[in-house]
Amino acid sequence: MSSEAIEVSVRGVMPTANGCAVFLGTPDKTFVIYVDHSVGNAIQMTLDGVKKERPLTHDLIGQVFVGLGVELDQVLINAVDEGTFFARILLRMENELGRKIIELDARPSDSMVLALQHQRPIYTARSVFDQVEDMSEILERVLRQKEEESSEQNDGAS
Repeated sequence: MSSEAIEVSVRGVMPTANGCAVFLGTPDKTFVIYVDHSVGNAIQMTLDGVKKERPLTHDLIGQVFVGLGVELDQVLINAVDEGTFFARILLRMENELGRKIIELDARPSDSMVLALQHQRPIYTARSVFDQVEDMSEILERVLRQKEEESSEQNDGAS
């Protein structure tokens, strides 16, 4: 990936009134993408390694990739317009006929789930990364609050 893109990781998933806030970023800068509850739960379940009783849509897509001999190469969050993010999924396919790269337009939320499931990198275009507001302090505050609540519950259970 060129210097025009920055590798990011999912740094946290927090429920909100209307869905979930997914915190993405680097150690230096974090930004938020808001997703619906179902995709937020899929991201969190993937991060936690939760085994599902039945495959979800993202699991089905992954199984289709395997069946067709397609590998997810990477995900790129390539644009943001008035708070709406856009992404591309890059797939690689190699067989007896040759090598093929396929680029698909996709929602960042779905793209993130697939990248996490396939342990593939998530990139953000430098133009997007430079444009988004840094939410690192908010993430740290929320994580600290969750940690305090967790320790209070553990203290109360003793």
